[in-house]
Amino acid sequence: MTGAATSFVRRAWSRLSEIPDAIANEIESFFDRLWPLFRSITGEGVRRTHDILAEILPLSRIEVPSGTRVFDWEVPKEWSVREAYVVDPSGQRILDIKDNNLHLLNYSVPFRGRMSHREIDEHFYSRPDLPTAIPYVTSYYEPRWGFCLSHDQRSALPDGEYEVVVDTSLIEGALTISETVLPGDTDREVLISTYTCHPSMANNELSGPLVSAFLYRALAMRERRRFTYRFVFLPETIGSITYLHLRGRHLLDHLVGGLVLTCIGDDSSFTYKRSRQGGSAIDRACALYFCHRQPESRCVDFYPHGSDEKHYCSPGFNLPVGTMMRSPPNQFSTYHTSLDDKGFVSFAKMAEAVNVVAEILQLLEANETYVNLHPFGEPRLGTRNLISNESRVESRSQFTTTVKWLLNLADGEHDLLAMAERSGMDPFLLAEAAERCLAAELVAPATPERPCPPSPP
Repeated sequence: MTGAATSFVRRAWSRLSEIPDAIANEIESFFDRLWPLFRSITGEGVRRTHDILAEILPLSRIEVPSGTRVFDWEVPKEWSVREAYVVDPSGQRILDIKDNNLHLLNYSVPFRGRMSHREIDEHFYSRPDLPTAIPYVTSYYEPRWGFCLSHDQRSALPDGEYEVVVDTSLIEGALTISETVLPGDTDREVLISTYTCHPSMANNELSGPLVSAFLYRALAMRERRRFTYRFVFLPETIGSITYLHLRGRHLLDHLVGGLVLTCIGDDSSFTYKRSRQGGSAIDRACALYFCHRQPESRCVDFYPHGSDEKHYCSPGFNLPVGTMMRSPPNQFSTYHTSLDDKGFVSFAKMAEAVNVVAEILQLLEANETYVNLHPFGEPRLGTRNLISNESRVESRSQFTTTVKWLLNLADGEHDLLAMAERSGMDPFLLAEAAERCLAAELVAPATPERPCPPSPP
């Protein structure tokens, strides 16, 4: 990164820190429009979801036909739902998807008929441990039908004959993926991936797409970007596998780091799940950011289950993609139930997440390996205006110490993140020191022609 390129770093941080609280209200307005849509891994609910998100960021749509082979998988038939309900023995319509779209087992095959309470109960799903919650249950690859209901409601259903209507269809359609690319100064890319396949759930579904979309807007406001940013919205698992089939080679050639955004809207502290590589630049940037800006947050090591990171990090790709979340999936009580509703999330926390992820990405952009051009003894800092003029002694001392660490570790082997890891200095302050030292011609970016400091005279 050149001196001119680094000068935008500080300006971008300043603007990001000023994202107004009003963004939370805007996120909420989009949430309210997205909430009622009937989403699955395919179908019109997904397309309508992407249409709404496209009001925030430009999206190009990819439709992958049913039956397409994608590695060991196959794109499924497209699922559509017209209506689904149960009529109890008294003639009352219950478990109607018009009341809650979680009532229908996702990807249910069509069915119409009458059956006894004992027979229909075999098609019911509930959670005895959460008796008031409607669970979210799917059957993407095993043809069956069913209904989800609270355990309290299930326990109170009377004996008698029930009427069942599941008016669905599975057709030779397509799987929908949407993407956009925000250009930067280089073709090195950062991937932001999130999923849009769950019906009405707030933290586990809508927080990721909304934070991703508003993150695009925050990054687009920057005057310059070192990296190119690729945003992708897809169905979980089959979508990321399909996307890797389409773009995997490109990502292998260009990706510097990536994040899956999921479950990022509750009021817990952040959790970052490292990529399979463990020590990639994005892993280190997140760890350093948490250490210096979010000490209550935590990093956890990669494990081969969870969300789409397990596919990006599969051994054939081993991409540097981690997961940014608050409460990890399956580790909060409302997970995959109707209790994961609007009341469970905070739009202020989603707005905060936009800012946090944007700052982590700015730290990634600031990462550079430097060479000290005056490595023989400590250069004179005062004559180069590198002694801080802060009135507070501790601030002056901290900046001077940071400059000295930068110059000492500018050996062509330590990048900015490694300098922060070894010295314990704030990486943002190191980036500012690097900018000042570049301008003073004390350091230069390491290149193949100049990989290390000059030899002694």
